Order: sequence, then C-alpha cells, then structure tokens
Amino acid sequence: MGREMKNSPALREEGIRNADFLHDIKSALEFYRELGFERLPLRMQKMNHAADSMSKDAALKALREEIGDCTRCKLSRERRNVVFGEGNSDASLMFIGEAPGREEDLQARPFVGDAGTLLTRLIEKMGFKREDVYIANIVKCRPPQNRDPEADEIGICRGFVERQIGIIKPRVIMSLGRISAMTLTGDVKLKITAIRGSFLDYKGIPLMPTFHPAYLIRNPRDKWLTWTDAQRVLKLLRDE
Repeated sequence: MGREMKNSPALREEGIRNADFLHDIKSALEFYRELGFERLPLRMQKMNHAADSMSKDAALKALREEIGDCTRCKLSRERRNVVFGEGNSDASLMFIGEAPGREEDLQARPFVGDAGTLLTRLIEKMGFKREDVYIANIVKCRPPQNRDPEADEIGICRGFVERQIGIIKPRVIMSLGRISAMTLTGDVKLKITAIRGSFLDYKGIPLMPTFHPAYLIRNPRDKWLTWTDAQRVLKLLRDE
C-alpha cells in the first residue's frame, strides 16, 4: 500500500509542482546574482504581531512591578490597592479615567463599580468587549471619599499612565471626565462641556474627551452625548 501511495498520480503531480517551484527560485537567485546583488532586495518585518503583543505584555508587567506597593504620594495612606489598569496590551482603543473608586480600590481593577457597569455597556455597544480595549486611570490610588485627585498627586502619578499609553500605542484614546482630559492635554482651564465631542491630540494620538460614567449616572439625559462621541471614535477607527 505504501508503494501505491508513492506512485499515486496526486503525489506525482505534487512532486512536479515542487520541482517547478524550486527551479523558479533557483532561476530568480541566478538572475539577481548576475545583476550584482549580494542579497535579495527584500525587506523583512522585524517582529510579527504576536511577538509585539508579548513584548507589550512584558513591558506593562515591568511597569507594574516598578510601581510596586507605591508610597510616592499621600494617597497611599488610605488606599487598599494600587489599581494599575487592565485589558488588551495591543488595544486600538484606550479609556482613561480619573481615579479609582471604592469598588476599584477593593478589587484592584479599574471601573468595576456602578460607573464601571456603565462603561462596560458603552464598550459593548461600540462592538468591543472589555478585554479588547485597555482601561486605566490618571492616578492609581483611590482619593479619600472619592474626592478629585489633587495637583501634586496627579503630578507624581501621571508619568505611569503616560508610559502605559506609550507601551500600548492605541490608535485612539477616550478620556473620561474633566481631570483626565485636563491632565492629558495639559490645559488646566478646560471645561469638559466645551471640549467633549471634538478630537484633541495627545502626542500624535487622537484624543476624544467625553463625560465620566459617574457623571452620566447622575445626569442620564447626557448619555446620548457620550454615545455621539463614541460614534465619532468608531468612525475614525473605521476610516483608518
């Protein structure tokens, strides 16, 4: 039976095709050699997509280890956990909020409370899953009584989220709330009601400011405005 398979028409035909293929490669190599090329004029991709994702995972892990059990600012006195961020290290879309809340502090995960439920609904309405995007905050520790993070706390912590952005290299960022947009743009006087819905720029990355989900819980009538902002983000992603 082994001899019959070796002599089958299909295998003979495949052998002929392989021989022709090798002959074509040999002819091409001889052609380029006669032209004086020492190597083929091809440009090889240095790193495939999977390897790139692995390197980003490693870079984010190293950054998390660098942060450690952070005591760099006064927020460390009352927080329970550092909330680093989570999601796809190779995400095309990144959401950046302001600071962890009570549930986030307990679970060490961003946006898992009521505001997180609303953000998850938005992400899914946009056609993604939470694991498809990356979610982080400007500061990594919960401010007492959920107050706004103060300027010195932001100044100490902002470098970490900037490095997260640099590692992930998202195609678009959606900033959630005034403090996130203010920090990423460097404009301390901006008003979220005035800038939301229009693309700004963060180091060459389109930045869409929109309302924080906690605001939308208190003002549900403005949810349609955030959905309008999300649709503009989706259009940009499609166009690219």
